[in-house]
Amino acid sequence: MRIQQLRADTLAGITTAFALAPECIAFALVAHLHPLMGLYGAFIICTLTALFGGRPGMVSGAAGSMAVVIIALVVQHGVQYLLATVLLSGLLMAVFGLLKLGKLVRMVPHPVMLGFVNGLAIVIAMAQLEHFKHDGAWLTGAPLYWMAALVAVTMGIVYLLPRLTRAVPPALVAIVGVGLGVSLLNLPTHTLGDMAHIAGGLPAFSWPSIPWDLETLRIIAPYAVLMALVGLLETLLTLNLTDEITESRGYPDRECVALGAANIASGLFGGMGGCAMIGQTVINLNSGGRGRLSGVVAGVMILMFVLFLSPLIEQIPLAALVGVMFVVAQQTFAWASLRVINKVPVNDVVMIVAVTVITVLTDLATAVLCGIVLAALNFAWQQARALYADSHIEPDGSKLYRVHGTLFFASVTSFLQQFDAAKDPQRVTLDCAHLSFVDYSAIAALKTLRERYAKAGKHLKVVHLSARCRQLLRRAGVQAVTRG
Repeated sequence: MRIQQLRADTLAGITTAFALAPECIAFALVAHLHPLMGLYGAFIICTLTALFGGRPGMVSGAAGSMAVVIIALVVQHGVQYLLATVLLSGLLMAVFGLLKLGKLVRMVPHPVMLGFVNGLAIVIAMAQLEHFKHDGAWLTGAPLYWMAALVAVTMGIVYLLPRLTRAVPPALVAIVGVGLGVSLLNLPTHTLGDMAHIAGGLPAFSWPSIPWDLETLRIIAPYAVLMALVGLLETLLTLNLTDEITESRGYPDRECVALGAANIASGLFGGMGGCAMIGQTVINLNSGGRGRLSGVVAGVMILMFVLFLSPLIEQIPLAALVGVMFVVAQQTFAWASLRVINKVPVNDVVMIVAVTVITVLTDLATAVLCGIVLAALNFAWQQARALYADSHIEPDGSKLYRVHGTLFFASVTSFLQQFDAAKDPQRVTLDCAHLSFVDYSAIAALKTLRERYAKAGKHLKVVHLSARCRQLLRRAGVQAVTRG
């Protein structure tokens, strides 16, 4: 069993490397960087996070979400400032993990997760459409037909091969098979070498040659914070998705520390910044990669491509890689989210759609933050609506209110509307056995209620407060209303 898993991890790592290389090259070019910076970043980040991270099976590399963030920095200030930014962002990521803040990913609601996954699936698919262009113009005629045919053949192999055998990853068979077919038949189609030449040497240590002063910090700090935020969000959400696929548990804080250290190392050795890559992670998992070895193999293979295998790797047809990524997009999309549209609250459906659209139109960080805000507002609204009170006259002529729900900023108005100080009898009791006080707005509401009854010349007694509520009231100096 152990030998079988090592074999599966090795083959999965090789498959993932084939899919990882063109993505990292493309992202480097998007950021106006040399392609080798993307490949060096992929090698370093993929290998180190696989070795020391908290989620075996997850693949990290020079991600597009982070490449988009740094375009303006590279254009305005150059590569050396980028390397310094990668160092600082890595430090911020590591500190985030050391402070054990990875658990904050639990604050991301499930509808936001679904929107994130669906949005990234669409982004992955849309990114492949660029390969159907040449010099900015869409392919036409024979080049288009060959491209489409090879993509279809690749997808067919990936879908159909598992029905025959699972001994080898179908994506690897598709890439190698289509590549050999194109080479033997001399078919006219674009290859990886048309994107960039990837031959190079080992990454060399180099401290960024910039003035290390406050002015430099002012320039790089905003980009570093944004890179860290985007990288952490994408990594933690991909970690959650990996947990669901593998039905196992990862360690987010450890992953954050490893990712930070990997980015620092990448910056010191001339590589781009990076984070978890959902597309390559899905390829790795679907190819059988479950252990750390799969990520290590993927990272090392990227380096082998640069050092020794570039003449062969540059012959791989882009159509084969595009076909694999189209399958990844299809498998990443949460199709179940479409089937539950009529079964879940409308608010959740709106949230899924909103996060999906924002992810496609802007970036992951913006989409997830907007999703969390929408979820928080929805939760506050629902909790505010859920507050209600029962009341009746006691045998002694006093009136008893039993309030149910959560008292916080959004439910204060509803809470105060439950009472009628002008018409109530002289003695009123507020039973808080089923009422929870959450924030200062709740304390202020209780003080306002007491003042209303006092102004009407009536007595308000508050009973059955929880220990936490009594502590909140004592700290706010309103013990008087809790007597009796």
